Amino acid sequence: MSVKSEPVFVTVSSLRPGTANHNLRVKVVDAKTVVSRRRQDGSSLKISECLVGDSTGVITFTARNEQVDLLKPGSVVLLRNAKIDMYKGSMRLAVDKWGVVEAAEAGSGDGITPKLDNDLSAVEYELVTVTDD
Repeated sequence: MSVKSEPVFVTVSSLRPGTANHNLRVKVVDAKTVVSRRRQDGSSLKISECLVGDSTGVITFTARNEQVDLLKPGSVVLLRNAKIDMYKGSMRLAVDKWGVVEAAEAGSGDGITPKLDNDLSAVEYELVTVTDD
C-alpha cells in the first residue's frame, strides 16, 4: 500500500515557460470574462482571465467553465497540477482536466498579499531554436 505524499506548493515567481505539475495557493486580484456563450449542444462555455498571485508575484490564470465561479476577486484558491501555457509570447497559468481548482479553507489565505509589481504575464518570451554546430 502506497502512502500519499503531501503536495508541494510553489510560489508564483518560481514559474517558468513550458513547465507543469505546479501546486499553488493564490489570491484572486481581478477577473474578466472573455468568453460566455451557449454551445450548439446546449451546454455553456465560459472563459475568464484572472489575475492571481502570492507574496512573490502575479500571473494571469485562464479559468474555464466551472473554474470561473471559484475565481472571484478577493477569494483564495488552491491550484493543483497547474501548467504554464504560452499565449502571444507570455505565460498564462491553467488547470486542465488533470488538475483541480478548489476554494482554500476559510482564513488560509488571510496573509496573502499579491506582489502586483512582479507580473509574470507581462514578460514577453521569444522562442529560440538552439542547434548543435
